[in-house]
Amino acid sequence: MSETKKPSRRILLRSGGGLITGTMLGMNSSVGAETENAAQADPSTGRRPTTLDTDYFKGMYATDPDPWRFASSAYERDKYAATLAALPRAHYGSALEVGCSIGVFTHQLCPRCDALLGLDVVPSVLEQARARCADCPNVSFRLNAVPGDWPEGRFDLILISEVAYYLDRPDLARLVSRVGGALLPEADIVLVHWLGVTHYPLSGDDAAEGFIAGAGGFARVLKQERTDQYRLDILRATKS
Repeated sequence: MSETKKPSRRILLRSGGGLITGTMLGMNSSVGAETENAAQADPSTGRRPTTLDTDYFKGMYATDPDPWRFASSAYERDKYAATLAALPRAHYGSALEVGCSIGVFTHQLCPRCDALLGLDVVPSVLEQARARCADCPNVSFRLNAVPGDWPEGRFDLILISEVAYYLDRPDLARLVSRVGGALLPEADIVLVHWLGVTHYPLSGDDAAEGFIAGAGGFARVLKQERTDQYRLDILRATKS
């Protein structure tokens, strides 16, 4: 079996009817934590039926400060570069990054924003993000669990990268509504999602297509890119 560039998202793989786990692939303990979480998935779908709660993410970061290898994997490095290259505008006035984690992409995005707000659900994660972005005075961070918690303000860029598939369909609809109410005129919305096997409530395609369909009343698809590992969708607001 060839090595995947993003092992921590490929939790349970079927091979000849057998189950291959992160331990068999020599992955770290955080992958084992995700494998344990996968045991809560619906047997008929292989997916957890409801939105992943804050405790899920606290558990992931409890034994590893970077369980998804945001700071070191080639997958993340290439995805970040592609995301920056795909942004329709060279500069944004007010940007929102939903699910900023430890701030790796935040640090890369900050030179292109007058103000950038990063959201995440784990306090220790935001401490790492603040330290990493200490040289970015235009960046701030807030503890928010979307879609229930949402910051005030309006934005001309909202980035939702590898987040929407953590939500069930009702919460995805709530996220779409939150985004729709927080857009400046002609704002850009960026969706990026892994396409591999997970136990999350939605697949990457389901999350992206569900968001796009729900946002049809206030945004149109501007650009779409797809690799064998992730998809990138950019929408533009059509009304204020």
